[in-house]
Amino acid sequence: MRSVDTDDPLAHAEMTFLLGMAFQLVLSEFVRRVEAAGHDDLRPMHGFAFQALRGPGLTSTELADRLGVTKQAAGQIVDDLEKGGYVQRRPHPAGGRRKLVVLTDKAHEHLTVAGGILHGLEAELADELRGRGLSLPRAELAAVIRSLSGDHLPPLRPTW
Repeated sequence: MRSVDTDDPLAHAEMTFLLGMAFQLVLSEFVRRVEAAGHDDLRPMHGFAFQALRGPGLTSTELADRLGVTKQAAGQIVDDLEKGGYVQRRPHPAGGRRKLVVLTDKAHEHLTVAGGILHGLEAELADELRGRGLSLPRAELAAVIRSLSGDHLPPLRPTW
């Protein structure tokens, strides 16, 4: 990889373009590696749902809020994941008709594999940048997010 200089079109690109392109490239490489590891039945949106559902689980409505999607979209995501054996609907501890959506062992196994791949990819990028006297801008990106959102982190609102 080469550094960004004044002859490089990226030197003049808008910040939103650079962030979006970086996200797209990292996500594409991550997905390629996850698929190569034998997990080709899931989409990136499912990974975001897994992250939201970690712990005691959520209702479909709570999942919709966390992902920034409609209740209908969250219900479809839960249906798809349930068919694949990644989540279960259980009675809600507060009773009533609500159901709690929880991750299964299969989902936790996927999270372990995907997490290892993601950490490996991040380490490779960090090594490559370090070789050019740079560092992965993790703290800087977190600071941008905090400066625009404060303590209330917004949902990602994935579009795929």
